[in-house]
Amino acid sequence: MKNIAVIGAGAAGMMAAAAAAESGAKVTIYEKNEKAGKKIYITGKGRCNVTNNVDTDMFFGNVCRNPKFLYSAVYAFDHDSVCDFFEKNGCRLKVERGDRVFPVSDHSSDIIGTLVRYLQRLHVKISYNSEVTGIEYEDDKVVAITVGRKEKIPVDAVIVCTGGISYESTGSTGDGYRFARKAGHSLSQPFPSLVPFEVKEAWVKELQGLSLKNVSIKMVACEDETEDEDARFANSKNLEVKKLGVVKKAEIPSDNAVGVASSEKKKKKNKNSKSVYEGFGEMLFTHFGISGPLILTASTRYEEGTRYKIHLNLKPALTKEQLDKRIIRDFEEGNKKVFRNVLGGLFPSKLIPVIINLSGIAPDKKVSEISKAERMKLVDLTQDLVMTVTGTRGFNEAIVTKGGVNVKEIDSSTMESKFRKGLYFAGEVLDIDAVTGGFNLQVAWSTGHLAGVCAAMEE
Repeated sequence: MKNIAVIGAGAAGMMAAAAAAESGAKVTIYEKNEKAGKKIYITGKGRCNVTNNVDTDMFFGNVCRNPKFLYSAVYAFDHDSVCDFFEKNGCRLKVERGDRVFPVSDHSSDIIGTLVRYLQRLHVKISYNSEVTGIEYEDDKVVAITVGRKEKIPVDAVIVCTGGISYESTGSTGDGYRFARKAGHSLSQPFPSLVPFEVKEAWVKELQGLSLKNVSIKMVACEDETEDEDARFANSKNLEVKKLGVVKKAEIPSDNAVGVASSEKKKKKNKNSKSVYEGFGEMLFTHFGISGPLILTASTRYEEGTRYKIHLNLKPALTKEQLDKRIIRDFEEGNKKVFRNVLGGLFPSKLIPVIINLSGIAPDKKVSEISKAERMKLVDLTQDLVMTVTGTRGFNEAIVTKGGVNVKEIDSSTMESKFRKGLYFAGEVLDIDAVTGGFNLQVAWSTGHLAGVCAAMEE
């Protein structure tokens, strides 16, 4: 019977432990927090978007980085497998808009509880408040882990499921990156993803709390050339990464040495005003800028060192001509009213003062006196409200981390390191991230399951 250590009791870690125990291994999860699933608990605003019910073949189109690496893991344990797992273990699920899957209870704690109880039935031990500080090797094979300052525990395999560096309060502090580097692996520099944007325009703050539905956005890159990857990282607002000792600029070795993957260091070109993302859905104005599903998904295309503008269309279902006719109709019906009193049918009340100010039309101007040029400016404003992105909210508000352990150095059919036998990686610690909607958790379930099964196999 193999003795396996899983580092981290998150989604990937608990699924890896379950799969390994099912395969006959003795498994212990080492979790530095006081309880399991702290990040699962806050996902989906506390409801836990478990997975997405989209066809497996379509799943990969929602993965932003290295989707092909996931073929073996996802086809072996897809969204149907995840749903079956939870349903069979007493956690009923439901499918909502966008094929998003949630527990019927709408409580993420039920997902965590289901996993913990299942692990207990499999006699998997979860050692809480236990921080793994090192992994030891002999002849490039895992032989032991160190817990705390000096407790050495012999093991046959280690599955690293420590997550990225988003939401540090949940325990995601980059431990897995340190383990990877010490094992000889390179990293793609971590950046926040699925993260809100800060914007330049002062009027945005006036809209704090306003949620918009059925709108569309276009995110446009406005620079001809981005900085190279090292400079981008050095100039990043998200320099808290440097605290980890993971990818400090001073520590980045030559292209052929351990460090940032050399492919990441090439300069990248963008044509001027290139659209990098277009989407339809919901967004939210905040005290610092913009958030919500549309913005979080757009953030997966964000790169430090490039300037972006967000073009918001408040009426995407209408052509410019149709919108103009709609406004003319509203003006004709309220021809005795002033401008500020005829916009209620077009915009939420909180948005009206901002639209009036940006339009340049006097709020007390009679509708009958508004010129065609002024009306067309209102049309343009409604379908192209522009905001300038000044940065993201960083790792503390990012749902996931973009970047991580270079997947070219991991066997995609097993999740095992190509450098160290018995060392496996699963979940967000890898250089894989996806859009919002349950896809990132599916990555965790699938890679964790594959790592667990393969780690438990007898040699």
